[in-house]
Amino acid sequence: MRITALSAAAALLVLSVSTSLSAQRPDSQIDPRSVELVRQARAAQGAGNLGGANDLLETALAVDPRNREAFVLLADIARAQSLPGKAIRFYGEALKLDPNDLVALRGQGEAMVSKGAIERAKENLTKINTICKTACADAATLAASIAKGPPPTPVAANEAATKGEAKKEDAKP
Repeated sequence: MRITALSAAAALLVLSVSTSLSAQRPDSQIDPRSVELVRQARAAQGAGNLGGANDLLETALAVDPRNREAFVLLADIARAQSLPGKAIRFYGEALKLDPNDLVALRGQGEAMVSKGAIERAKENLTKINTICKTACADAATLAASIAKGPPPTPVAANEAATKGEAKKEDAKP
């Protein structure tokens, strides 16, 4: 009696696992509708319509949440809108899908530099160098961003401009 119950439970488990596995698609097969929406989003971004591109990308991810290119493009748009924290998060989503995505690693590193997280950006540079094995453009670009450092904050830029004006006024006879 006990063996029958265990056998039935095991059969149900095998049936449910095999059904769920057969319903999943490989990661390399992105829904064509999602790919087309990303293409349209690139065109909208190129035309300067960042809001429209953002909407198209969100729709592309609703159609297929495994579209890594959509996450990278959303992150690029966030950086263009001076939203590095949002960009870091979107690059992170792309890296969950493919931890070796050089474009996402570089973009996330550059966004981290703009937030002042230089050490974390250096970690991304190390990952890129490990993946590339030889010199690659993504590593060089991120290394240059790290060397340049974060952009000055608006407050610091205003203070520097004010000090410069004060020195000019002091120099007047």
